[in-house]
Amino acid sequence: MTGQAPFSPDELTIVPANEAAWDDIAAVFGTTEAGRCQCQRFKVTGWIWRDTTQQERTERLEAQTSCGVPDASDTSGLVAYADGEPVGWVAVQPRTAYPKLRTSRVVWAGRDQDKDDDEVWAATCFVVRKGYRGRGLTYPLARAAVVFARDRGARALEAYPMTTQPGRQVTWGELHVGARQVFEEAGLREVTRPTLRRTVMRIDF
Repeated sequence: MTGQAPFSPDELTIVPANEAAWDDIAAVFGTTEAGRCQCQRFKVTGWIWRDTTQQERTERLEAQTSCGVPDASDTSGLVAYADGEPVGWVAVQPRTAYPKLRTSRVVWAGRDQDKDDDEVWAATCFVVRKGYRGRGLTYPLARAAVVFARDRGARALEAYPMTTQPGRQVTWGELHVGARQVFEEAGLREVTRPTLRRTVMRIDF
């Protein structure tokens, strides 16, 4: 499937994770980098690999998504389907739902903001299912995250993507936070550039 044309909007359906089945979410995450992390990097206050087990991370993700509970009041992300097949994920919640962000230099360098403001949301992680990568799926996922946050009452949405540099290779694992261009095309604008490779982006509603 890799090498095919980018997904067109009419090929995709993107739903809140609580409307997806757990087996679908597990299929997107697979068993490699994302499958090991289970989108817990920003959820675990300590060192993720020392302070949690694989089973604990999996159980936490399943609980956080409220998968299979369509009327759940909260969920932790969105799931993309292509022709009925689960293909992608974006984590999007109030910024306060990510304890590790509270101590992140990337997030707060050069800014004076209320860390307890739960009306500011964050899109923190993308996962594209193996076999469907390279088809631009993060772009519609980022746009969907903007709409989802706004519709759920967010005052703003932030992201903390990578900025690619000429001649500097970026691995798939590094880009789990997204690429700058992805969020720029979703309407976010740069707020700060705390490091050469990371930027804080934001859209206010």
